[in-house]
Amino acid sequence: MDAARGRSENIDPADQWVLNPNTGEYELRLSTSAPQSPRSPVPGPRGRSAPRPDGTTARPTQAPGRRVPPPRRRGTEPEEPPGRRGRRPGRSKTKRAMLWTGGSMAFVLVAVATGGYLYLKHLEGNVDTIDIGDAGASNFRKDEAFDILILGTDKRTGAGNEGYGDKGSTGHADTTILLHVAKDRSNATALSIPRDLIVDIPDCETTLEDGSEETIPGLQGVRFNRSLGESGRDPGCSMRTVEEFSGIEVDHFMMADFNAVKTLTTAVDGVDICLERAVDDEDSKLNLPAGESTVEGEEALAFLRTRKSFGNSGDLDRIKAQQQFLGSLMRKMSSGDTLTSPTKLLKLAEAATEALTVDEAIGSVGTLKDIALELKKVPPKNITFATVPVKDNPAEAVKATVVLNEATAPQVFDMIKNDVSFTEVKAEKKKEAAAVAARLKGPKADASEVRVRILNGGAASGSAQAQLAWLQTQAGVDKSENAGNAGVEQPKTTLEYAPDQADQARRLADIMGLSGSALKPGESELNAQGLPTMTLILGKDFKGAGVPLDSSSVKTPDVEKSTADKVQCSG
Repeated sequence: MDAARGRSENIDPADQWVLNPNTGEYELRLSTSAPQSPRSPVPGPRGRSAPRPDGTTARPTQAPGRRVPPPRRRGTEPEEPPGRRGRRPGRSKTKRAMLWTGGSMAFVLVAVATGGYLYLKHLEGNVDTIDIGDAGASNFRKDEAFDILILGTDKRTGAGNEGYGDKGSTGHADTTILLHVAKDRSNATALSIPRDLIVDIPDCETTLEDGSEETIPGLQGVRFNRSLGESGRDPGCSMRTVEEFSGIEVDHFMMADFNAVKTLTTAVDGVDICLERAVDDEDSKLNLPAGESTVEGEEALAFLRTRKSFGNSGDLDRIKAQQQFLGSLMRKMSSGDTLTSPTKLLKLAEAATEALTVDEAIGSVGTLKDIALELKKVPPKNITFATVPVKDNPAEAVKATVVLNEATAPQVFDMIKNDVSFTEVKAEKKKEAAAVAARLKGPKADASEVRVRILNGGAASGSAQAQLAWLQTQAGVDKSENAGNAGVEQPKTTLEYAPDQADQARRLADIMGLSGSALKPGESELNAQGLPTMTLILGKDFKGAGVPLDSSSVKTPDVEKSTADKVQCSG
């Protein structure tokens, strides 16, 4: 890395912050003996304050003969309206080799944001971007749920990486994780997509390096990994493919190279992993004993690349090991030892920006910082690792690929689309929790006095009628009626009622097992007899007529999953 990017060959970036005795402030001083990059004569982004190690900022240093423009006030940059974005004609792109991470880049932003994100301003030029047109969102919105596709390829570009991957590969999507972060930041889901999943790849518009556009024809019934690299397909093609088979609109993407794993794990002094049995893998060169070990650099990369020594030697078992590794890496990066070390944080920032390639909508340091801070809000115990439900391809005699498991995959996709957690979460803030709980306290009306209209807002077909029959025949709620389908689907079951119906709401909540958060004070509707009536909307969490609900979670499909806070062993 050249000096303009933060350090000369043997200088730690943390040592380049110098106290100016004339101003009493820290300034970033690059070594005079180190060669200066012609593209970056002034350290740090032009016109911005340079960050100190303690997280505050120093005045920008003005180079001789150059005027430093005044800082821009917050909020003066125009924002694009929400939605999918159009292409920017005539822009040339420098497509550096974007390679394999297994998802590490999304989570390193958390650590960088907590103490070192200001340093990313100095390194903003390192982050590469790709124009993916309308395949993704036009900007990042902090007040919404978001989905990021984390990609890694099997291309062998990069110093020291000649022995990895597929020698003849154009850079297929070898490792892919869809990261969904909930709107209330109470939970997140990292959904691995098997590279051998049979999918249809849609037609894909790409922007070439000269700014021209080309539509790459789609493919039917091929491996998912061909959605990237082959025939010039860019990450936008992978994003479109995910939407094609899952219905999930992906907002952004992140990609990085082999070196990201090496440098990130080295920066945090290694990642703890656990093996059920000793591994001596001839292909990946991983040689570790059974039990716990700490891996970094080349050894960490070897662990993530190992396939034949885990499970049945297939890609699905390698995915499990990668998920366990990522959980451990997240725990390490969020540990006090990492977050309180300026040197480690700066090294993480260096590694992140050197390796990171993203879509243009999130290519600025400010946006990456915002994503990092939003990710930091999610408790590790509520970050779920899962894999797209699949089964062996029935069309093959020798099993080499997989297809979607139609019994469980649709519900997994629906949960992500509707922002439903795979773990039990308490979304309410402490101040709100008391008010929510109070809705359940107080007198309850007799079941015969409860008037409610039932709508289906995402439950299985026929659920409204089935619940109506159960309430009338089993619970004594005679004054109930089926009002058909709700206008839109919703993830959670809700009960809206007028203030003078609170006692009826509490009785129905008691009968159905509704939590306080499911009760929504509001207005009543008129039933068929013209009487004020509560409105019960059955959401996707509805489990069946007469089955009590727990609104803090949803009954998840039968899929194997783990969470980031748990230590697990690979084997």
